[in-house]
Amino acid sequence: MKFSKVIVSLVILLNTAFTLAVLFIFYRIQTEPSTLIGAWFSFTTVELWALAGIKKKEVEKGDGKG
Repeated sequence: MKFSKVIVSLVILLNTAFTLAVLFIFYRIQTEPSTLIGAWFSFTTVELWALAGIKKKEVEKGDGKG
């Protein structure tokens, strides 16, 4: 499933960019946006778990290619 690989790669890229942006903000204003950080990583974790659940169901049905 090519689409899932794109999504996983995109999530990793976005998490890296988000982390760099938060580190830059922390360096500039010495304040950590902890609620935003928690919400962001919760969101991306749920997205990846949902994608894994979809993939698991496809494999169980025998539709999984790869």
